[in-house]
Amino acid sequence: MVLVVVFGAALLVAVLLSGLAARTVLSTSLLFLAAGALAGDGLLGLIHVTPNSPVVAATADLALFTVLFTDGMHVAFPALRAAWRNPARALGLGMPLAFGGTALVAHLLAGLDWTTSLLVGAVLAPTDPVFASAIVGRKEVPARLRQLLNVESGLNDGLALPVVLVLIAAAGPASPHFEASLPTIGLELVGGLALGVVLPLAVNALVRVPGLGAEAKLQPLLPLATGVILYAACHLTHANPYLAAFSAGAVLASVSPESKAAFEQLGEALAELAKFAALLVFGALLTPALFGGLSIGGYVAVLLAIVLIRPASLLLSLIRSRIDRREQLVAAWFGPKGFASVVYGLLVLQAGIPQGEQAYTLIAVCIAASILVHSSTDVPIARLFHVDEPESGAVLLPARPRTPSPAPEAPDART
Repeated sequence: MVLVVVFGAALLVAVLLSGLAARTVLSTSLLFLAAGALAGDGLLGLIHVTPNSPVVAATADLALFTVLFTDGMHVAFPALRAAWRNPARALGLGMPLAFGGTALVAHLLAGLDWTTSLLVGAVLAPTDPVFASAIVGRKEVPARLRQLLNVESGLNDGLALPVVLVLIAAAGPASPHFEASLPTIGLELVGGLALGVVLPLAVNALVRVPGLGAEAKLQPLLPLATGVILYAACHLTHANPYLAAFSAGAVLASVSPESKAAFEQLGEALAELAKFAALLVFGALLTPALFGGLSIGGYVAVLLAIVLIRPASLLLSLIRSRIDRREQLVAAWFGPKGFASVVYGLLVLQAGIPQGEQAYTLIAVCIAASILVHSSTDVPIARLFHVDEPESGAVLLPARPRTPSPAPEAPDART
């Protein structure tokens, strides 16, 4: 119950400071992370959680599922078919380069063996633009840039997971309860995709049966019910819930635009709440002992992963693309590590592999540093594009509720 009280207090403070956050580098995401760290065992001792606590894995898992489901509902299939090359470059070339570069610095600077270093690279490869939402949810920011970041983050979680599981198995001996094999991983991915496609289609078919249909005020609950059933079905069948969430959101929005429109505000609010809860719990894990457990070489590896490896990887993948240089630089910078990396990092720790604790420490510090720098720089960089108001009915990732101060009016040319 103390956790609930702390969350409520942090939520109240975040709402009261949201106007200030809209005009400065202050971030509500960072506020919840700091609140968790302050209330955790490292400082005040109000929240008692460890990386093995069920609440940690549950909140991160649910937050990632919720964010991916709402992200999927903001993907426009016609626009994606017309401009798929840039996301394909980022996923097909940029992501493997970031994976390899992070693994290299983890091995050379943090002293991890090659298999564990590759595992760290796979865990930190996914990006999460929910921490850069002032970029991807604003109408003045070029659509191709928003689409690139949104599609990349929506798909790279599912692409990284099988690599993470295979490398955990290769880094063994793992805990007896942890099992991973290529056929099993393949079935989980296929199962997640199948559930993510079939369930929304089945729900849409039910709605169109004569005599059935949602009342207007209850219509926002239809996608919510679909998501709840999908989440439970994935965990009961061991299907991949993240691939299922993103594909279900995209399919549901495609076959039922009215459901997408009705669910938009509720979905964004639920995604924000799930994100904040996960950040609070993750923040409680960020104790002085955790930061003290990382070597100087590990901190250098974290710095390089954030400021060099991700930007260089994406810039190389976008060579000769039609995205202009300024957009390329913004896309390269906004590669924050988020909930997928939290979930996968916990898998590494809970698998009980050799050097698992060292790998988790490096991963956790990198995620915390990424949230700090990326969630504090999104609004200032967004202003380079003269951002004004959020786009109504945006077809991409929902923005964090920020309202930047209006830009000064241009002088009258006649004066």
